[in-house]
This record gives sequence, C-alpha cells and structure tokens, in this order.
Amino acid sequence: MLPAASRLTSGADFRTVTRRGRRAGRPRLVLHALSQGSQAPVSTPVPEADPRAHRTPGAPRVGFVVSKAVGNSVVRHRVSRRLRHIVRDRLGTLPAGSALVVRALPMAAAASSAELGRDFDAALRRLGLAADGTDPRTGGGA
Repeated sequence: MLPAASRLTSGADFRTVTRRGRRAGRPRLVLHALSQGSQAPVSTPVPEADPRAHRTPGAPRVGFVVSKAVGNSVVRHRVSRRLRHIVRDRLGTLPAGSALVVRALPMAAAASSAELGRDFDAALRRLGLAADGTDPRTGGGA
C-alpha cells in the first residue's frame, strides 16, 4: 500500500497530470509525469478545508488507471496490486513534488511483475526521472 500522502485521489489531479504532464509509452503501460517545476498554477483556489492540505508538500504522488480493456475485475486488481508494489519500492527515488499517473495497457494483464517493473523503469528513464541519473536521450550521465 502506498502512504496516503503519496496517492493521487481526485479526478482533477489525474486530469492535470495527464493533460499537462509529459508521457512515455511502453508496451504494457503509459506513464504520465508532471514535475514540480513544470506544474502550472491551478486556476481555482484550494479551499482551506481541503482534506489534501495535510500532505507533505515534497512527497511524490502517484495514481493508477487500469481500465476494463485490461480484463475483468480480478485481472484489473491483480495488475493494480503489481503496479502499486512496483511504485512503492521506487517511491523514494522519485523527484520530490512530482506527480505520476501509471496507465495500464491491455498487455499488462499477461505480464509478470518483473516485466511491468522493467517497463516502469524504462518509462522513468525516458522521462528523465530515473534514479540512476542517466539521460536516455544521450545515453550518458546527467
């Protein structure tokens, strides 16, 4: 399970990340990422009674989209659990203040956790968010 401060939960947050963020597609998943520096200000003010106000401002936040195209509910939940565990293990390596949406594609249904992990890591590298500091466009260090 991801810590509450590290979860994207509102539809508005998902829309913001998918529309304003960068995207990297892999065979089994698509990763949408919005880093803290690239986030545009939200046009509507956040009310003081907002339950999200207690979140740590620097914690990376992650949400998952697993549609019915992936499979029936048993398959979707299995894919969701696998993706959650993959992200949980890498949460400390994500940039502070970043927001990610991980969207599973139909091929994720038949994928192992290792395959999903490789796709997730490759998407992170492609977006320049990998912990190893390599830039995928140049093949070298940061």
